[in-house]
Amino acid sequence: MATLTKGDLVIEVSKKSGLTGADAQRALNAVEEILISALKKGDEVNWTGYLKAYVAKRAARDGRNPATGQAIKIPAGKVAKIKAGAKLKAAAK
Repeated sequence: MATLTKGDLVIEVSKKSGLTGADAQRALNAVEEILISALKKGDEVNWTGYLKAYVAKRAARDGRNPATGQAIKIPAGKVAKIKAGAKLKAAAK
């Protein structure tokens, strides 16, 4: 099983779109910045059929330090979540 890295994506976008490698890199960087900016504002990103990215609240909870086994309190926080859309789910079958 291979891993598709950001560098691999740049190459593939360049090949399929006719963009130069530098232009493909800028395009992917722009998508990355837009996604991060939207999530920082608390907005949801919905790419219909492919993915839905959003910020979810995580409640405070008790945990354990894996090194010592000592009980610790984990504070409430936020976490980015991504759900696959129907087209991605179908591609994984």
